[in-house]
Amino acid sequence: MTVTVDRVPPPPKPDLEPEPKSNLERVLLVVFVVVPFLALFAAIPMAWGRFIGWTDVIIGAVFYVFAGLGVTVGFHRYFTHGSFKTDSRLLKIVLGVAGSFALEMGVIDWVATHRRHHKYSDREGDPHSPWRFGNDWKALTKGLFYAHVGWLFSRERTNREKYARDLLADRDIKRIHDLFPVLAAASLLLPPLIGGLVTWSVSGALTAFFWGTLVRVALLHHVTWSVNSICHVFGDEDFQVRDKSRNVWWLAIPSFGESWHNLHHADPTCARHGALKGQLDPSARVIRWFEQLGWVHSVKWPDPERLATRLANAEKAARPIKAA
Repeated sequence: MTVTVDRVPPPPKPDLEPEPKSNLERVLLVVFVVVPFLALFAAIPMAWGRFIGWTDVIIGAVFYVFAGLGVTVGFHRYFTHGSFKTDSRLLKIVLGVAGSFALEMGVIDWVATHRRHHKYSDREGDPHSPWRFGNDWKALTKGLFYAHVGWLFSRERTNREKYARDLLADRDIKRIHDLFPVLAAASLLLPPLIGGLVTWSVSGALTAFFWGTLVRVALLHHVTWSVNSICHVFGDEDFQVRDKSRNVWWLAIPSFGESWHNLHHADPTCARHGALKGQLDPSARVIRWFEQLGWVHSVKWPDPERLATRLANAEKAARPIKAA
């Protein structure tokens, strides 16, 4: 006699890893957040005192663009949302390394956290919503600080198996994630090494460390975190969404187009966030160059007809949408 046993489906995976962040990780977070931030306060008087040269400017700018595009094109639009595909293992690895140079998180933790953010955006479960404490001015002030930087110091760690299983199965990306401490050290030490070699001086190494490492890391951190905080409270709503995501035009260039956050939440897999006329999106331009070079394919450019149905009002509906 054959007995049929109904299989019981496995319980849903919790949103959080059972093992939270260690005290050492939280201490290191404080160091990596606070020390570069303090450098910003010293930057103006030091620049006024000529504690900066063209070498420092170039090194800082190159590392800012490299790491920033690594986050926006790599961590965000490629690894998290699959806005395009690539058959190039080298490009995939470069994007993973570049994003790691931003010193925000390892690639798998970054992707898992952001995917959880989209699942619960501005609702309970969102890891960094500025609306978590309420909507009066005191609660929102507290929420803005939490969304900008406070959430980083929580012991919570988003469940990688639930939110980033595809990346855990990718040996290249798993190795890049595991090597995050090494890549972080490279991000910190390469600017002073290059500055010292170019100027052949200790002072050149020191100024390159200040501008190319500390100031660059602080600027990129706070621009990225402003998308979590400012772009969920202030700005324009061009497209109808279920959360509080907004567009902040003055952050578009330093964030490489990420601050067109409203369109992103209206269509998360879209490769272009600044889809309306006049909305500059450097990351989309880079993806377009990659496509023209044959390095990427299956790019999810905006669908004008679909997005037109989500425009918030008639006046904005008259503005053209960029399809590619």
